[in-house]
Amino acid sequence: MHPVTPALKGWKVLVAVLAVAWFQVGENLDQAIDLLQGRAFLVLIGVIVLIALIGFGYSAIAWRMTRFAVTDEAVHLRTGILFRQQRQARLDRLQAVDVVQPLLARLVGLAELRLEVAGGAGSAVSLAFLRESEAEALRAELLALAAGLRRPVAAPVTPASPGIEQAPGAEPDVAAPAPVAPPQPFEVAPERQVYELPMGRLVMATLRSGTVPMLLLVVAGAVATAIAAQDLGAAFFLVAPLFGLVTFLWSRINQGANFRAAISPDGIRLRHGLTEARAQTVPPGRVQAIRLRQGPLWRGPDWWRVEINVAGYASDTEREERGTVLHPVATRGEAMTALWLVLPDLGVDDPTALVEAAMSGWDDDGGFTPAPRRARWVDPVGWRRHGARVTQRALVTRSGRFWRSIDVVPHERTQSLGLAQGPIQRRLGLASFVLHSTPGPVSPRVRHLDGRVAAALLDEQAERARSARATATPEQWMRAVGVPAAPAVPRDPETPAAPAVPAAPVTGADA
Repeated sequence: MHPVTPALKGWKVLVAVLAVAWFQVGENLDQAIDLLQGRAFLVLIGVIVLIALIGFGYSAIAWRMTRFAVTDEAVHLRTGILFRQQRQARLDRLQAVDVVQPLLARLVGLAELRLEVAGGAGSAVSLAFLRESEAEALRAELLALAAGLRRPVAAPVTPASPGIEQAPGAEPDVAAPAPVAPPQPFEVAPERQVYELPMGRLVMATLRSGTVPMLLLVVAGAVATAIAAQDLGAAFFLVAPLFGLVTFLWSRINQGANFRAAISPDGIRLRHGLTEARAQTVPPGRVQAIRLRQGPLWRGPDWWRVEINVAGYASDTEREERGTVLHPVATRGEAMTALWLVLPDLGVDDPTALVEAAMSGWDDDGGFTPAPRRARWVDPVGWRRHGARVTQRALVTRSGRFWRSIDVVPHERTQSLGLAQGPIQRRLGLASFVLHSTPGPVSPRVRHLDGRVAAALLDEQAERARSARATATPEQWMRAVGVPAAPAVPRDPETPAAPAVPAAPVTGADA
């Protein structure tokens, strides 16, 4: 890793100790100030300096003990001081590659490379910190290797010696070993921007989210409590929830700022972040499910939030919040574009009409199988919005009257299926169809279908999922079209360098 890495990591120890000390003396601040007079103040400064030295020293030793290597099959990472750990991330199970730049790292031109691999908690591999150019080059190499390409085979270079001829029958000269040409690095795949999010729309959408009315209710409750108790201190118990709501609003703006999406041969590229810049790359076929959501306050401007399930992100709450958003605030057209990025072919003749019916349709609009009329006894408000549509490529579900939701799951990404039936549903002959995906924000479910319809849908979807998996694109997607490994390095050093990574199959966005 870069030699500046210990400085970027060591300060966290000092901040943590200062935070603990502040919470310990916060209630008796006056007494603490009285104690810190003369020599006591110098002792405190010395303790802080000692803790800082320990923190930075430990980070320096950890940096010396950290090594990584990249092979054609995996990324190997060695870490640990007292307890050594060696981790391996298989490239054929690579789900996403993120280039993350916290504020301090961005100031010095460094970046962290995070590899999201399908697995449980702690399956991600973090390489922090590298030069930004090195992180970008390494990301291109990892994506090319994960796609099924191979590094060029280095060949010896035999320079010509004009004017010198070997005499017949003479012994050949014993020369030094022929130099070996270094392998050519993989070039960064080109990209084409698809959409971007204006900052004004992001701020307005955040203010129109359901969090702002809740924030106003908290403030009103604090004021009412203080007036009723005739004591301003009585309202301080609402400080914690108020701080949580403000933090949530700031995180939405901070994460969604400068949001841009692009399509490239190595997958979907997302860039966003204000204080922490993040560049994500999700390879083709790694999205397990997609959801379009709309709250009641977004109904007027017709905005939608687009989220996805990607195996690996859900093992950490923070990574899930940052890494599963395909578009924070999309117009209807942008929401459809985001859907096409994941699934270019819905398997119907008129995909736009299908999505329109899912967004604003009722009952059997768009060919959806709706909930029966008796479902109004268990869901009197939104029963007419419940429905499912099975196409040749995916299962599309819709639900919600005020908080609308649309889930799309490709057949080959189905993990398991089930039926759920409560006592009232059983009495009415209803059942809920459940499709299990990888952990994430998308949990497809069609509530209150007719029991026999739900059972038939389960059998049909199980057969479609089995057939789709049999013909699904392999994990190394470049091999699906027979793309060969990169050519060997030429013997002649004057020969031009190897070409860039071949393009992937044309997607719907490319078309």
